Amino acid sequence: MKAIVITSPGGPEVLKIQEVDEPQFKDDEVLIKVEATALNRADTFQRKGVYPPPKGASEYLGLECSGTIEAVGKAVSKWKIGDQVCALLSGGGYAEKVAVPAGQLLPVPPGVSLKDAASLPEVACTVWSTTFMMSRLSAGETFLVHGGSSGIGTFAIQMAKYQGARVFVTAGSDEKLAVCKDLGADVCVNYKTDDFVKRVKEETGGKGVDVILDHIGASYLKRNLESLNFDGRLFIIGTMGGSVTEIDLRALLSRRLTLQSAGLRYRSTENKAVIVSEVEKNVWPAIVAGKVKPVIYKYFPLSEAAEAHQLLETSVHIGKILLVP
Repeated sequence: MKAIVITSPGGPEVLKIQEVDEPQFKDDEVLIKVEATALNRADTFQRKGVYPPPKGASEYLGLECSGTIEAVGKAVSKWKIGDQVCALLSGGGYAEKVAVPAGQLLPVPPGVSLKDAASLPEVACTVWSTTFMMSRLSAGETFLVHGGSSGIGTFAIQMAKYQGARVFVTAGSDEKLAVCKDLGADVCVNYKTDDFVKRVKEETGGKGVDVILDHIGASYLKRNLESLNFDGRLFIIGTMGGSVTEIDLRALLSRRLTLQSAGLRYRSTENKAVIVSEVEKNVWPAIVAGKVKPVIYKYFPLSEAAEAHQLLETSVHIGKILLVP
């Protein structure tokens, strides 16, 4: 099969399409013929050599995909050859075929094309597991997501609105904020020209928001804590703004704040299966109802993975970028 190979750690130019061996699949796995895969920031870190795949996972990039099941392991009963699915991966999506544990598969939601379904697993599992399973965002609460025009952001806006929350977003341009508004965001802040802490306080009568989903990390930590209401929850899923900082713990103590962090890739197969099951139960109905839709910016052929990475790293895109074998 063909797959994208990292020829050496570096920039997008190190990504080359090559002929490689087909993946072997275990008794509790299925083999998927890939229809599409989606780019994630983690792919760029792996390409640079700073985010290796978990032990035993595929060495190839790609943390989600959609496609058709081509073969099933002996222990798999829920799925059969020919089923159209999308999947959460530990790696291997930038290829024509990938082996996936059966517990990490989702049916393609009605109303979503097989190709576009590749944009759903990573964002759905990330947003549901962090914002809802762990931070317990509920109807009537307020929610701030940074990077509202990103893949995570566009999905989080829609899902939080579907659950009955009031949604605040930050983004770096009026064009991006307009898209966030169209997706349901109630308060849109251009972080380049406006102070999000000030806006949050103004819009909440000085209280702050109940939940924040943040991928910036260190450079936003102090301001995020200032933006939280009593019993507020901050969930960190990335460190694009640095990983080391200092905080005054009294800020957490005085307002009973919760600081959480987690990633998806290094979770156990069993834990991922729990999240995927919860996503199918709670998120898929919103997609079927048309309340949450994939936001796709551009499609690239698999052979142009380097160009797709270049686009991702400019951050001009809105929503997801897909590769199609």
